[in-house]
This record gives sequence, structure tokens and C-alpha cells, in this order.
Amino acid sequence: MSNTSQFNTLKITINNNQYRVFRNGTAFLFIVGIMLFMYLTSFYSQHSVTLMIAAMIGGYMAMNIGANDVANNVGPAVGARALTLTGAILIAVVFESAGALIAGGSVVTTIKNGIIDPALIADNNTFIWLMISALFAAALWLHIATWSGAPVSTTHSIVGGILGAGVAAGGWQVANLAQLAAIVASWVISPLMGGVIAAAFLYFIKRQITYQEDRLQAAVRVVPWLIMLMSWAFSSYLILKGLKKIWKVDFSMALMTGFMIALLVFILVRPLFARAAGRLSNTKRAINRLFTIPLIVSAALLSFAHGANDVANAVGPLAAINDAVSQVGNHTNGKAGIPLWVMIVGAAGIALGLMLYGPRMIKKVGSEITELDQMRAFCIAMSAAITVLIATQFGLPVSSTHIALGAIFGVGFLRESIKSGYDNMVIDIIHHHQDNDPQAVKVFLENFKRASVAKKSDMLKQLKHHSAKAKLSNKERKRLKKYFTNVLVKRTSLYRIIAAWLITVPASALMAAFIFYTIRGFMLT
Repeated sequence: MSNTSQFNTLKITINNNQYRVFRNGTAFLFIVGIMLFMYLTSFYSQHSVTLMIAAMIGGYMAMNIGANDVANNVGPAVGARALTLTGAILIAVVFESAGALIAGGSVVTTIKNGIIDPALIADNNTFIWLMISALFAAALWLHIATWSGAPVSTTHSIVGGILGAGVAAGGWQVANLAQLAAIVASWVISPLMGGVIAAAFLYFIKRQITYQEDRLQAAVRVVPWLIMLMSWAFSSYLILKGLKKIWKVDFSMALMTGFMIALLVFILVRPLFARAAGRLSNTKRAINRLFTIPLIVSAALLSFAHGANDVANAVGPLAAINDAVSQVGNHTNGKAGIPLWVMIVGAAGIALGLMLYGPRMIKKVGSEITELDQMRAFCIAMSAAITVLIATQFGLPVSSTHIALGAIFGVGFLRESIKSGYDNMVIDIIHHHQDNDPQAVKVFLENFKRASVAKKSDMLKQLKHHSAKAKLSNKERKRLKKYFTNVLVKRTSLYRIIAAWLITVPASALMAAFIFYTIRGFMLT
């Protein structure tokens, strides 16, 4: 290696180390800032140290949510090159913070989804240390998952933490096993629903737009309707999930209001697309550009809704601890009002975690599972909104992380299936052209590639009808099929993510139980 190459390698290493020190130092200063804030304000002098510890752990949890979970909202847009990494981070920071502060629920069910019965916990102090243990365990598990490059559900992390600490504090009788079974079911429901819906939208777009001879006119005709559907789904989703603090409505009213908003969007968008047709070429790349702005908007709206809902995973237990410490109300109700300072800790922590540690996970979600373009990323965003709407109506327990990743895998596996089908058609074409000039095969394949779905079918039928006797042996066909085989979804990513999903609840539960027993041991000595 030359001196110049060695110098450049050393320079890169130094820069990476400096950036790592900057990230960790900034995160440490944030935690110290929370500690100083709690010390100076001294909300409740009798338990100020306990609340200070809880606030610091809540900030740590919020940073890990930003580092791990937010990538699901903006990662596909980055992978599709609709947004730069910097632009995605800025949008996510602004809208995650806005969602947390503006629409974060004024009341959070801190005993997450009835995982434990707080009435069976011995006393107030036990409850406080139970929630601290749960919060710390969930944050540690998210940290480990982010470090290993596995996007996991923050909701499942905190659920596991509360379950483990609750059982450690009060025995198995405090656990709601029926709810736990519903969570286990969601490991299958969430990704399957997300994958099927995303794949269905992508298949529809391919059939109605990209497989048409005049793709541009097909896009001008179809895309406004897709944007209307997207607007309907996202409007209803935000009204139900993101704005429930400001405006609480039932499902039917949310759908009706969302439809009116979507109709207005359709009226505004349709003429814009008609004018855009004159400036674009009849290519797939040009058609992709039509999905860029809707994709950016969907990333922002998903971030807003995520901030409004998932901030509770960081501040919900903190709010319960604050409520128990201050003796305002009875923690056994399972609900606690959230003071503004608690919401600020959650919102700031999510934003900071995203900026410092989020880029790696954004890249992984956006480009390391399967290749995405604007159309595919648009289908993923649509799937996220529609799946949550369906789950809300039927009371199904779903994870936004699992939905988004399931949608990415669904899109990838559909691409594999379509590619495999197309390659088999190519093999058939070669098979029936054995007596013809290779140049004729090449021309036929070029025309076949540009043809619509219906025309492709007719071309194959005519080819088989007029061709000479095929000369490819079974061995040759197998060799060609192996040659054309394309793996468009990285299996290593699939296996790693599934493994992380399966162990999230038990891992965080065991960690929480260990932390609780450790705390109780110190308290008894």
C-alpha cells in the first residue's frame, strides 16, 4: 500500500472516531442536561432523586426510539432517492417533534395495553421501581438492536419490559396472558398485512402503468386516483391516531372527513398531472418522478403520526412514575397525565437519537433489504397507513415497525416473483427460436419487453404456434433457468430481522426482571 493510501485510510479512521466521540458526547450531554434540569427544578423534593433517575432513563429510551424506529418512516423514501439522507433527517426531526408535542396524548395508558394489573403490585415504591426497570430494559434492548442493525418494535420492547418487571415484582398473577398472546399474534399479523397490501399496490401499478405501451398517459390517468386514495388513508389515519388529543372522533367520522380531504386533493392534483405529461418522456424513470412529492409528503405524515403515538413508549412509563411519585391520583388506574416537561424530554430525545444514530438504520431499511424506487416506496407508505386503519377498526394489535418492514419484504418478494415469471417467458422464447437467427431472437425480446401484458401473451402464443420443433433439452432449460434466477431480497437481512422480532419481548422482559431484582437487592441491603 502506498504512503498516500495509508494516509487516506488513517484520515478516514480519525474522522470516523471523531464523529463517534461527537455522537456519544452529545448524547451524554443530553442525559446530563436532563439530570441538571431535574435537580434545579426539584419538582418533588421527597423523591427528586428517583424522578431524576427516571427522567434520565426516559431520555435515553427516547434517543433509542429515534435511532431505531423512525427509520421505518423515512427509510423507503431515502432508498428510493426521493429524499437525501439529510433531508429525510430534517423532515423526520421536525414532524416527529411536532407530532409528539402537538398531538401526543394528554393521557397515556402506562400499563401498556393491560399487560399487568397494577392493583396487584404491593406498594407505590415497588410500582415506581418496576416502571424504571421496564423503561431501562426496553432502552437497553433497543440500543443493542440498533447496534446490531436490527429494526425492532419499540412498543414490543416496552411491553416486554413491563411484563418482565411486573412478574418479578408481583408474580405471574399480575400478567395479562391473553394480551400477551395477542402481541405474539401481531408478530405474524403486522408483517403479513403490510406485505400483502404493499405487494397488491405494486402489482396494480405495474399492470396499469409500467406494463402499458403508453406509460405516461396511463400514469396521468391512474396516479391522481392513487394519490386520492393515499390522501384518504393518511387523513383518516392522522385523524384517528395522530390528532386524537386535539380532535377525538370515531372510525366512520374519520373516514368521512378523510374522504372529503382526499376529494379536494384529487381535484387539485389531476390538472397538475395532465400538465406534467407534456414535460415527461414515456419511460419508467420519468413515471417514477410523479411519485416523488407524494412520497415525501407521506414520509412527513408518517413521522408526525409516529411522534404522536410512539413517544408514549418513552414517556408513558415516565409519566406513570411522575404520577406515583407526586401522589397526584392513584397509579392503579393505569393512566397518568403527561406534564409538558415529560413530553419535551420524549420529543427532544427522539429527535436527537435520530440525528445522531438514525442514519445507519435509515440506510439499512431503505437500501439494504431490497432495491427501492419511488413507486415501490409509495406502495410501502400506502401499506403502512391502510394497515393501521384496518387494524384499528378490527382491534388487531399491530406494530408500525413490523408493518413497514413487512411491506418492504412484500415488495421485494413480488419483484422476485415477477422477475422469475418474466425470465421463464424469456426461456420459452429462446426455446422456440432454436431454428431462427439469434438476431431475430434479440429483436423479438426487445419488442416483447416493450409490449403490454395482453400483447406479451399474444406474442408468446403466436411464437409457439409458428415455431419449429423446440430443441432445448431439459438439462439446457434448467441451466438457463439457473442463469436467469435473481434474488432481489437479501435473505441475511430477513433472517436477522425475524430473529430480532421473535426475541424482543422475552429479551426485554428478562432484562427488566434482572434489573428489578438488582434494584430490590440494593434496596434491601
